[in-house]
Amino acid sequence: MAVVVDAASRVLVQGITGREGAFHTRRMLAAGTNVVAGTSPGKGGQTVEGVPVFDTVATAVAATGVDTAVVFVPARFARDALLEAADGGLKTAVCITEGIPVRDMTEAAAHLARRCTTLIGPNCPGIVTPGACSAGIMPAEVFCAGDVGVVSRSGTLTYEIVAGLTAVGIGQSTCIGMGGDPVHGIGFVECLELFAGDPQTAAVVLVGEIGGDDEERAAARIRDGFAKPVVAYLAGFSAPPGRRMGHAGAIVTGASGTASAKKAALEEAGVAVAASPAEVADLVRAALRQE
Repeated sequence: MAVVVDAASRVLVQGITGREGAFHTRRMLAAGTNVVAGTSPGKGGQTVEGVPVFDTVATAVAATGVDTAVVFVPARFARDALLEAADGGLKTAVCITEGIPVRDMTEAAAHLARRCTTLIGPNCPGIVTPGACSAGIMPAEVFCAGDVGVVSRSGTLTYEIVAGLTAVGIGQSTCIGMGGDPVHGIGFVECLELFAGDPQTAAVVLVGEIGGDDEERAAARIRDGFAKPVVAYLAGFSAPPGRRMGHAGAIVTGASGTASAKKAALEEAGVAVAASPAEVADLVRAALRQE
């Protein structure tokens, strides 16, 4: 099993004729993803890497039965692309686009929630169920199938930690890059709920960073009763207060959102927090042995 996407997912790439959309369509296909359609207004009837292009999501749905969108459109068009995906009845929208205005994203996130469309991102690397579906920009070659779920606010840290797990023979069930923007789709708590209900997932790796309260809320969920072991890594212990670091959501105000506060909350909930990305695999292996 897997969460959100699997081998049956039928993927649509919004913005498929753009440079990034075409490049990553090729990579997703190479990873075995079932990319069956793309959209680009005014370019319907073309093909990209053998994938048919449609003018609208509605026509793509009618012709191919897509259920998952991966959004590569520029930031100024991302809100409309997400609304179109939700109105087209797609069950999942993975938004890779960064730099989306907060107001646009607030409106889009609310609309997708009303339409019961699961939103991943924005400003995220996507989602991977190894060997089944790679929806986004993550390097599929570092993943291998297994029983450890991963959810992360950071793209590059996800790749590094997953590569470390794979190197020692620890495979992954599904890896979710939730993104680092302040307004986003599913977060740690929602992903924990998904992994809790997935019989294939035996443990979870949570990769956090400074800013916001996602990690603290995850700690509260785990403390309230989460049956599977959780290992975490947090980035940003040396970040200066009040300065935005990388992600739009990675900003510390006073004592709120610091790596130290997040670490304390997670450890209080019984989560093993790694001192470095390289330590995650050892902590996961130890947690699985205790099960």
